[in-house]
Amino acid sequence: MNVYDFDKTIYDGDSSVDFYKFSLKRHPKLARLWLKQGLAAAKYKLGKQSKTDMKTTIYEYFQQIPDLKSEVIAFWKEHDHKIHSWYLEQYEHDDLIISASPEFLLKPICDDLNVALLASVVDPKTGRNMKENCYGSEKVVRFLNKYPNHKINKFYSDSYSDDPLAQLAKESYMVKGTEITPW
Repeated sequence: MNVYDFDKTIYDGDSSVDFYKFSLKRHPKLARLWLKQGLAAAKYKLGKQSKTDMKTTIYEYFQQIPDLKSEVIAFWKEHDHKIHSWYLEQYEHDDLIISASPEFLLKPICDDLNVALLASVVDPKTGRNMKENCYGSEKVVRFLNKYPNHKINKFYSDSYSDDPLAQLAKESYMVKGTEITPW
C-alpha cells in the first residue's frame, strides 16, 4: 500500500483554502465571518486554541451554504485538474489518501480517482470536527485503527508534520510541487 498526503502533495494547493475561496465567490456574504475566523486563527497561532477548535470555528461557514453537497461537486469540476500528473502516472489500486482536510470535501475526488480516503471527520451542516483533526501523529492513529495489518510501502507528503506517518513506511518522500526527493 502506498500512502499520500493530499494538499500540496498530490493536489497543487490547499483544497480547504481553495474551497473557501470558491465558496466566497459564489456566496459573498461569507465575508461577514472573517472577524470570527481571524480571531480563531490568532488564538491558534498564540497557542490559546487547538488546531481542531480553530478549524471548527473557520468551518462554521458551511452552515451558510444552502446546498453544500452540490457546492463540493461544482468545486471539483473546476479543480480536479490540480491533481498532479505524477500521481496519476503512478497510481495503484490500493493507494490511500490521508489528509487533514474535511472528509466530505475530499470524498468526491477520491471516489473519482478510485482511491481510499482517511481525513478529518467534519459535520458538513455545522463545521464541527467530530474527531481530532487528522494531522501529524493523529494520521498514524487513524491509519492503524483502519489498517492494523497493513504496511506502508511508500509514503509521500509535502510536510515534516507527517514525520510520524513517514516513519511507518518502508520508503518516504518529500514532495515540493512536482519535485520528489527522499525523506
